Amino acid sequence: MEPEANSVNRVAEIRDEISSLIGVKVYVKANLGRSRIIERNGVIIEAHPSLFVVEVEEGRGRTARQSYQYVDVLTGTVELTNPETGEELLTSGASE
Repeated sequence: MEPEANSVNRVAEIRDEISSLIGVKVYVKANLGRSRIIERNGVIIEAHPSLFVVEVEEGRGRTARQSYQYVDVLTGTVELTNPETGEELLTSGASE
C-alpha cells in the first residue's frame, strides 16, 4: 500500500504547487488521447480540491476555461511550462 500512499501525497503536493501558481501565465500541453493534443497559453485562475482551471487564449481576443485534474499532472497527461523560458513548472511523478 505504500506506492498508493505516495501517490496521494504527491497529488497533494501538486495541488499545493498549482495553488501557488494562481495568476501565473502558463503553457498547457494536454494529451486527450487518440492523437489529440491541445497546446495553449493561459493563466491558472482557480484551484479546487480535485481540479484546477486555466483560462486559455482562443484567438481573436476570445478566452475559454479548461479544467484539469491534479492526477493528470501526476501521470504526465497534462504538462505546465513557463511560456517564455519553456521550463517545466511542475515535475510529474510519472518518471519517479
